[in-house]
Amino acid sequence: MNQAPKPTEDTVRRLVRSLLKDSAADGSGPEIRPVAEGGEHSTWWIGTRHVLRLAPDHEAALRQRRELRLRDLVRPYVPVAVPTSVAHGDWAPGLTYTLDTLVPGRSGEDQDVSAVGEADLAGLLTGLREVPARQAEALGVPRTAPRSLEALRRAAEQAAGRLAAADEFDAARLQQLTQPGALQLAAQPGTAVLVHHGLKGGHLVVSADGRVRGVLDWTDAVLGDPAEDIAGLALAVGSPAAVRAATLAGYGARPCLRGLWLARCDTVVRLAGHLGGRDTGSLPLLRTQLRRTWEAILLERVTELRGGDGEL
Repeated sequence: MNQAPKPTEDTVRRLVRSLLKDSAADGSGPEIRPVAEGGEHSTWWIGTRHVLRLAPDHEAALRQRRELRLRDLVRPYVPVAVPTSVAHGDWAPGLTYTLDTLVPGRSGEDQDVSAVGEADLAGLLTGLREVPARQAEALGVPRTAPRSLEALRRAAEQAAGRLAAADEFDAARLQQLTQPGALQLAAQPGTAVLVHHGLKGGHLVVSADGRVRGVLDWTDAVLGDPAEDIAGLALAVGSPAAVRAATLAGYGARPCLRGLWLARCDTVVRLAGHLGGRDTGSLPLLRTQLRRTWEAILLERVTELRGGDGEL
């Protein structure tokens, strides 16, 4: 199998020159800078108004083509900006690119979300639930089964022991999630919705006043468990804010607590994986996400879930 080519700055500059009228023939034009944040796409800032994303392999290209169609479907349903492509095509045989308008604001990792911003997140969760599943599926958005919280709990227990030995985490905190509790928080049948599946801080665009103005990178969207997006928000803005947003969006105690525990177990497993050399994420960010997800919420004082509708 031939190895996919790797884009260089010259590759990007030639492509931008062909796409933007304000790129002069002498090679001058908008400033081109690689985006420092990670991600599966090779991503570049193009001046102050555009972002260029290049798919590095054929699987990523398939997801990017699907993302372009999905963003058009999602846009009328959500109260925040979804990037718009001003040009797209192939930068190499079978490898796609999209030149997107820049959504103004700062990364959610660098700017706190205000109370009004939490309402924006609630509107986002509400809108995702309203996107017609059949239309999303027709675009190629895959359906995924809910994860087993019990299996994740067992993995987190082992990881917590390693973190405790490294003085990174109090393993006793994980005892709040028992085996019966994990089974009670299993996803309920018939609850699948469109899930962004990557609502981490780096994909939230936040204005100086704390409003959530946009959501980036829809390549991993699936039809599945809405608790996954609640979990993502817990990593991005902390458990209390994530649960408040989900509650405002109409989600009951069960999906809120399920999302909370998905996030908590994930962060324990990932931080332990990093310390063991199996996760290449940013260590400071992993520690920050662990702290955010383990912030206490009032809902945890409830010790018994009853009924099957996701309510207490």
